[in-house]
Amino acid sequence: MTKKVAFIFPGQGSQSVGMGKDLYESNAGAKNVFDTADRVLGKNITTMCFDGPEDALKQTVNTQPSIVSMSIAALEALKSECDITPAYVAGHSLGEYCAMYAAGVMSLETALKAIQKRADLMGETKGGAMAAVLNASDEALKESLKEASEVGYVDVANYNSPAQVVITGDENAVAKAGELLMAKGARRVVPLAVSGAFHSKFMENAGHEFEKFAAGLELNNAKVPVITNVDALPTTMAEDFRKKMPQQIYSSVHWTQTIQKMADDGVEIFVEIGPGKVLAGLNKKIVPEAKVYNIFDRATLDSTLEALKEELSCTAAR
Repeated sequence: MTKKVAFIFPGQGSQSVGMGKDLYESNAGAKNVFDTADRVLGKNITTMCFDGPEDALKQTVNTQPSIVSMSIAALEALKSECDITPAYVAGHSLGEYCAMYAAGVMSLETALKAIQKRADLMGETKGGAMAAVLNASDEALKESLKEASEVGYVDVANYNSPAQVVITGDENAVAKAGELLMAKGARRVVPLAVSGAFHSKFMENAGHEFEKFAAGLELNNAKVPVITNVDALPTTMAEDFRKKMPQQIYSSVHWTQTIQKMADDGVEIFVEIGPGKVLAGLNKKIVPEAKVYNIFDRATLDSTLEALKEELSCTAAR
């Protein structure tokens, strides 16, 4: 029986100066993605990814299109050298746009325009705070958020793994929740350097604005199911994506549940496509028995191709 594989795509925070450069230089498909991004977005994504400066790359309006461009370039490099169809695709937050592209929901041009609009709206939204919480029990999290909500609004932004969640909301309420969580046995609470409280009700206006934009996007039904952030459910219908994209901006990212859903359905191999190894690290906490391979440069592309040929009898693309 053929092993099931899933493609997963990272989100904001995975970026680094130099990402994608050797893929651009060694693969025509990857080069085309970067060149298309420069043309469609009217700014030099290639220079931002390859040379920085880091301060510019860290700005939400640049980070999101840069990561999407790099991740799709890595995907195209893989596809040009290996004929493989995943059972599922998924992306963490902005990575969901790469997953939708991989599933055929949107063209490259549409994906680039959509992520730039999303980045612009999220970048304009100021206020609030976020913090990563390590090794807190479900009960401690529930109690702390309830108690801290007396100070102000606080919620879960990301369910990243059983050992890590990210909380979001009013600055004072996030700080209070952090204190309570530490008192209830959390290992660490780490404030995050972000421009706003992503995946919270602070982003509702951005979500509603994006809804107007999404109404005009050309979307297709997915060729393979996308496990979506807002509900960790397989999604294939174009109109469902149109509804979920705006919601995703202000809803929790159910990443733990997403990976668990795929594993429960028999996925044994995950390929993280895009900068860094953040998702591979999370996967080890969620489904330690699954194998994870990475593609973020020429060397990891080559080593992953070798592994997939052994695992899946992956044939060379024609």
